[in-house]
Amino acid sequence: MFDVDAIRREFPILQTKVHGKDLVYLDSGATAQKPLVVIEKITSLYSSCNANIHRGAHYMSGKVTEEYEQARDTVRDFIGARSTKSIVFTSGATASINLVANSFGSFISYKDEILVSEMEHHSNIVPWQLLCARTGATLKVIPFLDNGEIDMNAYSTLLNSDTKIVAITQASNVLGTMPDLKNIITMAHEVGAKVMVDGCQGIVHSTTDVTDLDCDFYAFSGHKLYAPTGIGVLYGKEELLEEMPPYMGGGDMVARVSFETTTYAALPLKFEAGTSNYIGAIALSEAIKFVKGIDKEGAESHLHSLLTYATTLLSTIDGLTIYGQAEGKCSIISFNIDGVHPYDLALLLDKQGVAVRSGTHCAEPIMKHYSISGSVRASFAIYNTKEEVDMLFKAVEVAVNMLK
Repeated sequence: MFDVDAIRREFPILQTKVHGKDLVYLDSGATAQKPLVVIEKITSLYSSCNANIHRGAHYMSGKVTEEYEQARDTVRDFIGARSTKSIVFTSGATASINLVANSFGSFISYKDEILVSEMEHHSNIVPWQLLCARTGATLKVIPFLDNGEIDMNAYSTLLNSDTKIVAITQASNVLGTMPDLKNIITMAHEVGAKVMVDGCQGIVHSTTDVTDLDCDFYAFSGHKLYAPTGIGVLYGKEELLEEMPPYMGGGDMVARVSFETTTYAALPLKFEAGTSNYIGAIALSEAIKFVKGIDKEGAESHLHSLLTYATTLLSTIDGLTIYGQAEGKCSIISFNIDGVHPYDLALLLDKQGVAVRSGTHCAEPIMKHYSISGSVRASFAIYNTKEEVDMLFKAVEVAVNMLK
């Protein structure tokens, strides 16, 4: 059974006081807090078994290498990949997407088109803009409707034989929208395009099976999945990764090096140049095991109830607009209040112990769509409670009375 109180006890930071108030942390969309098992694993590695991987003949190097490769298999199983050869550790989703834009991007020419959705995070926009600037390819935008849903009619019209890449989020970090990925991917494949999925938010809020989705590339960051910062994953279909040239050169990604020629290591090491964040990868594995140990249906029901309850409460506030009301959205609420600047509101919420995000959320095209300069975002995780939603609501009421 899902027990939110038991889960909260696993996160020591939730006992923190902010400005003398109990912390209400509603910014997990930016980064999630870390459970004890992850914190303790990091401490254990650094204090008793820290050595560089893949290079040493001594005990600690071998032990950490074994745990690192076990972590790769844990990730493979978690996202439903067929082979560990498809799992590349990176520094985060941004690095993963840039890897694809640069490496697979070597196959893109000036005649090609790249489609990105209007609701993407900047990390799934800018790398493709840079690729288009290098190659002369054309970037086209898939719009979304005012309720936050992808405009599938527009998407169908934009797709054509020149489309080579479709970049799409699994869940919008602002709107909470979870697009129909299977349909989007199927349609892209019908014209021969490859699909890059940004899974940063989606992997937290839904079960992910990259084999079932049939996506070509999938990226996520560990720090939003209760793991540390500085670790991420790129999944790529094995046959595509085999064809792609390395993104970076250095140690561990080579088989043989001479001044005359260099040959590359087998997958996935071909894309893991230099000293990998092996501590982060192993900690990510611990975070995944933690998540897998939680009642999945109970967690989803809990988050849905928080979203519904928060939406109902906030909607009673005069002048409050919620952006993104797509069916099946994940537990993210972005909103504004008439006459109140989002930064001012977030600052006053913080003074009451409530941590939310304000600004453009690295998604300026969404702000442009709604003709706003920014918004306040509350993002809920498995450790949040209905009582914290009540505290958010009351804090907003207090702040509005002060600002108006």
